[in-house]
Amino acid sequence: MSEAANDSTSETQMKSYFENYILVDVGANLTNRKFNRDLESVVARAKDSGVQKIIVSSTSIKGSREALRLSRIYPGTLYATAGVHPHEAKSWSDESLAELRDIASNIECVAIGECGLDYNKNFSPPEIQRLVFKQQVELACELRKPLCIHERDAHEDMLAILEEHKDSLPPLVLSSYSGSCAQAQKYLQMGMYLGLTGYISKDNSENGVQALLEGGDLSLDRLLIQTDSPFMYPNARASKLPERVKEALTERSLSFLQRYCTFQRNEPCSLPTIVEMIAAFLRRTPEDIALTTSFNALKVFGLS
Repeated sequence: MSEAANDSTSETQMKSYFENYILVDVGANLTNRKFNRDLESVVARAKDSGVQKIIVSSTSIKGSREALRLSRIYPGTLYATAGVHPHEAKSWSDESLAELRDIASNIECVAIGECGLDYNKNFSPPEIQRLVFKQQVELACELRKPLCIHERDAHEDMLAILEEHKDSLPPLVLSSYSGSCAQAQKYLQMGMYLGLTGYISKDNSENGVQALLEGGDLSLDRLLIQTDSPFMYPNARASKLPERVKEALTERSLSFLQRYCTFQRNEPCSLPTIVEMIAAFLRRTPEDIALTTSFNALKVFGLS
C-alpha cells in the first residue's frame, strides 16, 4: 500500500473515532472559576474533539446549584451532579441534606456526588467526613441515582460504609481512580465502575493504575473515562509514560491537548488523548475504548 493510501486510511480511522462515537466525560469541574470567562468556548472545543456529553461534578451545595444551572444552559450536553466533597464536609449543616435533595431531584441532575472520604488531606475531620458521606449514600439509595465517589487513603472505611447499604445501593462510580490494583479489585468485586483520568500518565508504580491496565484485570464493562478538568492534565510527554503509549497518540488528539490544555487548566477536549492512552495500555483500539466507555456512561447515568 502506498504512503498516500496509508495516510488516507489513518485519516479515515481518526474521523471514525472522533466523529462517529459519542465520547462522554463523566467528570469535569466546569463550575471551577478557571472556566468563568470562556465556558462556551470550552464546551465548543469539547464537541469539536468528539466529546458530546459532559457530567459536571459538584463539590458543595453552591457548586451543585451552579452545575444544575449550567445543565439547563447546555441541555443534552452538560449534566449535573449534586454532592458535597469530603474536603467540604466541614461546611455541612442541618439544612444541607434537604437542599441537596431538592437539587438532586431535578431531571438534569444525573448523580449524587462527588462525595466520599479523603484521609490524605483531611481538610475536614474524618468523623465529619464519614457522617456526611453516609447521608449522601442514603440519599442516592432513596433517589435511585448513581453515586460518584471520591476516595483517598480511606479504602477500608469506604468499604465499611458501602457494606452497610449493600442491599439498596445504586450504581457506584469511583471517580478519578488513583489507588492500587488490590484496592481496585475489591471495588470491582462490589460492582463499581472506575473513572480513569490523565493520572494514568503519572502512576507507573508496581501496583498503580498503569499496572492495573497492563495486567488486564480491569474489565471494559466497568471502565469510565473523565478529564477531571481543570485538574489531571494527561501529560503526553511524561517520563513515566511508556514509549509505546506515547507513539500510539494521534496527531489530532494531541492537537487539542497541546493547543488548549495546560498543567494549570485541563479541558474536556483532552478526553481523546486519555482514550488513546488507555487503548494503548490495554492493546485495544481507541474505537473499542470510545464505544465501550460511552455505552457504560449512557447506561449508568441514563443519558440520551
